[in-house]
Amino acid sequence: MNGPRTIHSAGHPEPRATRSTASAPSRATSEERSTTGELIARLRSAVRLDEEAAIAHRIEEDLTELIEAGLELPEPLTRPLPDTYARRLLHREPDGSFSVVVMTWGAGQRTPIHDHAGIWCVEGVVDGRMRVERFELVDEEPGGRCRFAERGAETAGVGSSGALIPPFEYHVLANALDDRRSVTLHVYGGDMDHCCTFEPAADGHWQRREHRLSFHDD
Repeated sequence: MNGPRTIHSAGHPEPRATRSTASAPSRATSEERSTTGELIARLRSAVRLDEEAAIAHRIEEDLTELIEAGLELPEPLTRPLPDTYARRLLHREPDGSFSVVVMTWGAGQRTPIHDHAGIWCVEGVVDGRMRVERFELVDEEPGGRCRFAERGAETAGVGSSGALIPPFEYHVLANALDDRRSVTLHVYGGDMDHCCTFEPAADGHWQRREHRLSFHDD
């Protein structure tokens, strides 16, 4: 992928360039780098918009711009873990309107197919490269036995951002690099404290499993 592009879930328009360039964005000087304080201020402005799609689009643009400007995240939040990707809280808005989570992915680490518990989300790549595989839930039987249709995949580099708006919220995220970490930033329309993952079952089906989510505090 050349330059930042928007990553969309199944059912969204075809990917479009948000701030396309011929090569990866250059890193800003320390005096020019954007801060987490600026990020939170922009998110507070965005969530005042009336519609989820408008909120998500605004945040996509803001994430791309701030990451291109060299958004600096606290170093402890970006440390990889050996056995799983790390999920660490950066900010939880007191009124519950949004939360911000940093995820750090060791080489080759990935999620299963999962949903976002009906909450909109905007994700941006801060460091490294990520593979995004999109799915559409096409059928669910009693007991959580599901069928999915693949809806495309792409590799996203630094500055790429994309939105998932329910019901189009099913995907897999994976570090596309096999020799170093990747870091992503996730803005949720609330506090996502649970989600469902989907395990392979017989005959091309997947079994829904609900999980409580927590944060790594190391």
